[in-house]
Amino acid sequence: MAETEKPAAAQKATTKPAAAKPAAKAVGKAKTAAPKAVAKAQPTKGKTENVKEKVKTDMNDFKAQATDTVRAAATKGKDRATEAVGSISKLIRDSAGTIDDNVGKQYGDYARSAADMVEGFAGKMDAKDVDALAEDARQFVRKSPAVAIGAAAAIGFVLARLVRSGGKDA
Repeated sequence: MAETEKPAAAQKATTKPAAAKPAAKAVGKAKTAAPKAVAKAQPTKGKTENVKEKVKTDMNDFKAQATDTVRAAATKGKDRATEAVGSISKLIRDSAGTIDDNVGKQYGDYARSAADMVEGFAGKMDAKDVDALAEDARQFVRKSPAVAIGAAAAIGFVLARLVRSGGKDA
C-alpha cells in the first residue's frame, strides 16, 4: 500500500507544475498582448500631424476673428470719443460768450483758446486710425508712466462715479 501511495504523491507533484505552466504562459501572453493593443490604439503619425495642423488653423482663424471684432469695437469707441470731444469743444466755445459778459473778455478768450485746443485734439484723434492711437498711447506710457497711472486712476474714478450714479436713477 505504501508503494501505491508513493507513486500517487509523485504523480500529484508532477501534475501541479504541469498545471502551473499553462497559467504562467497565459499571463505571459497577456503581458505581450497588452502593448500590442496599446500600439494599435495610437493613431498613426500622419493622422496626428493632420489634427495638429487643423487645430493650428482653427486657432489662427479664431485669433483673426477676435482681432477683427476688437478692432471694430475700438474703431466704434474712437468715433464716439471723437464725437464727445468735439461736443465738449462746442460747449466750451458756446460758453465763451457768457464768460465774456459775466467775468470779462480776457477769460472768454481763455475759453475760446481752450475750445480750439480741444477741437484740435478731436481732429487729430479723428485723423488717426486705432493702431496709431494705440502706439501713441504706448509711447506716452513709456515716456511718463507716472502721468499715465494718474490719468488711469482719474478715468477710473470718473467711470466709477458714472456707473454708481446710473444705478441710483434706475
